[in-house]
Amino acid sequence: MKTVRTSPHIHGPLRTDKAMLMVIIALLPSALWGVWAFGPRALLVLLVSIAAAVLTEYILGLVSREFTLRDLSAVVTGLLVGMNMPPAVPLYVPVIASAFAIAVVKWTFGGLGCNWMNPALAGRVFVFFSFTTQMSAFTLPRWMQPDAVSSATPLSTMKTAVASGASGSSMDLLGNALLPVTDAASSISSMLGISPYTVDAFLGNAAGCIGEVSALLLLAGGIFLICTRIITWRIPVVYLGSFAVLSWIFGGIPYGQGAFHGEILMPLFSGGLMLGAFFMATDWVTTPTTPKGEIIFAIGCGFFTFLIRYFGSLPEGVSLAIILMNIVSPTIERFVRVKPFGCVREKKEKEAKA
Repeated sequence: MKTVRTSPHIHGPLRTDKAMLMVIIALLPSALWGVWAFGPRALLVLLVSIAAAVLTEYILGLVSREFTLRDLSAVVTGLLVGMNMPPAVPLYVPVIASAFAIAVVKWTFGGLGCNWMNPALAGRVFVFFSFTTQMSAFTLPRWMQPDAVSSATPLSTMKTAVASGASGSSMDLLGNALLPVTDAASSISSMLGISPYTVDAFLGNAAGCIGEVSALLLLAGGIFLICTRIITWRIPVVYLGSFAVLSWIFGGIPYGQGAFHGEILMPLFSGGLMLGAFFMATDWVTTPTTPKGEIIFAIGCGFFTFLIRYFGSLPEGVSLAIILMNIVSPTIERFVRVKPFGCVREKKEKEAKA
């Protein structure tokens, strides 16, 4: 007599460790660019973050007798935590962030596949509000500021200008703040007719966290994951698209420019938007599983990111936006769940009985 087990019955060749390895490969170009831009200190932050995550996973595995290091999820979490750190951050901050991500967010709820929010994002948010000063100290790339003097990011510069009552386009505010630009950005800007600040943000010539400064390399890594079917296109494309549309329609209001005068490219390439859209909003565990659910989730991420960036007190809103949508993911799933095969609507059942 054969026993028919519950679904799923179809198994694919993709294993967790292979998927995590592909994510690491996709993240490496941006991480290495951060090391090249900010120097050996950035590499040390990345290594410490990964080591803290792996060590925490190993210790908890010994306690619970569940050894999960081989799936590489702890390495991915540690790498993402490190990439979300400023290059000059004290080393105890990424250690705390990685330990919190693994021990509290991941293992407390049952380990991989049971956490309700992205562990790396939770770790970053935890240390951001615990060590705000250390998490807000950014430096320019070495070729833009040889002495590694602290510098504001484009997003924080614009937020400070608006808070002080300044008006004008976001590009004017950056120019008035005398943020440096590279010669290459100036040349490309004159050819394409776009702001040199936008060019530098796209290429990775700006102050910021280690792994978020190069939108170009993050975009390349995200396309790689889509092409290898590790992630789908829906969440990153709809996330970025909804944020861009809202920025264009309402983004000019805080700067006194009115509706339909907002900048699009600069906000897309600045901060952690690309890193969040391709590598953290697409987390399998904490996002909806249906196509319709993914689209709703992504629109929500875009809306909250826009709301926090433009009308909140923080210059960046990616981490909080994704976590907020992680919270409502089960609700989204409940309302867009797929109808199981073999089910008949109650009305049809009554008609059949009659």
